[in-house]
Amino acid sequence: MNLLDRIKNFFNYVLEKHTEFIFPIITIILLWSLYQIIIFFTHKFITNIQVYHKIKKILSYLFISTCLLLIAIVSFENFNSFSTFLGLFSAGVAIALKDLIVNVAGWIFIIWKRPFSVGDRIEIGNSAGDVIDQRIFQFTLLEIGNWVDGDQSTGRIIHIPNSTVFNKSLSNYSKGFKYIWDEISVVITFESNWQKAKLILQSIANNHTEHLSSEAERKVKEVAKNFMIIYKNLTPRVYTNVKDSGIQLNIRYLCEPRKRRSRTEAIWEDILKDFAKNNDIDLAYPTQRIVINK
Repeated sequence: MNLLDRIKNFFNYVLEKHTEFIFPIITIILLWSLYQIIIFFTHKFITNIQVYHKIKKILSYLFISTCLLLIAIVSFENFNSFSTFLGLFSAGVAIALKDLIVNVAGWIFIIWKRPFSVGDRIEIGNSAGDVIDQRIFQFTLLEIGNWVDGDQSTGRIIHIPNSTVFNKSLSNYSKGFKYIWDEISVVITFESNWQKAKLILQSIANNHTEHLSSEAERKVKEVAKNFMIIYKNLTPRVYTNVKDSGIQLNIRYLCEPRKRRSRTEAIWEDILKDFAKNNDIDLAYPTQRIVINK
C-alpha cells in the first residue's frame, strides 16, 4: 500500500468513526480564515490605530468564544442539534459583545425616554458638559467645570458610553425647570451696618434677576404636570448668617445655567461699587489681632 492509499484510508476512517469532529474543525478553520481576512482589510483601510485595535479585540473575543462553543458541542452528546448549537453560538456572541450590546440598549433607552438631547447641558457621574453628539454606542460632551470656574467650557471633548445611563446618576440643566438656583456669599465685618448692606444686596439681586421670576413661575407650572416640583417663592432673597470672620449675607437667585458666570460677575461688580459708596460697610477677610501686654 502506497502513501496515497494510506492517507485516503486515514481520512475514510476519520469520516466514518469521528464525523462529529469534522464540522467543528472545518468551522473553526473557516472562522480563522475569515478572522484573518477581516483583520487584514481592517488594518489596510482603517488608519486610526485605536479603532483598529478595538475592532481586532472584539473579533478575537468573538472567534475564541465561538471555538469554545464548538468544543463544548463536541464534548456532550446532547448538543448535537443545530438549534442547540445556534443557541450556544448566540450566547457566545452575547458574552463577547456584552459591552457593545449594553451600549446599544442604552442608545435605545436614550432615544425612547429622552433623558437628554443634543444641545442639552447635563452632568452624568463625574462628567458635566453640553451634549454635542449622540451615536449608537456613545454620546459626546463638551466639558464644563473641572478646573474652570462658573460652569464654563474647558475645551475638552468627553466620549461617554451609552451604558453609563444605567449605572450613573444623570442631571439635566436644560429640561424641565430650565433654571438653577445660585448663591453668592458676601461676608462683611461685625462693625459694618449689616442691615444697610442687606438692603443693598437685595436691591442688586432684584435688578439682575427678578425679571426671571414670572417666567420661572410659568415653567414650574408646566413641570409640575410631570414632576412633584413645588416652589412657593421664586424671587431673589438675601439670607443672614454669622461666621467667625464676620456677618455672612447670602444672595440666592435664579439663573440660566449657561449665564451663571456672567450673572455672578455683574452682581459682584455692583456690590463692589455700592459698598465703596458707604463708609460704614466693609468686606471681611481673614485677619489676625495681636495684643501685646506691657
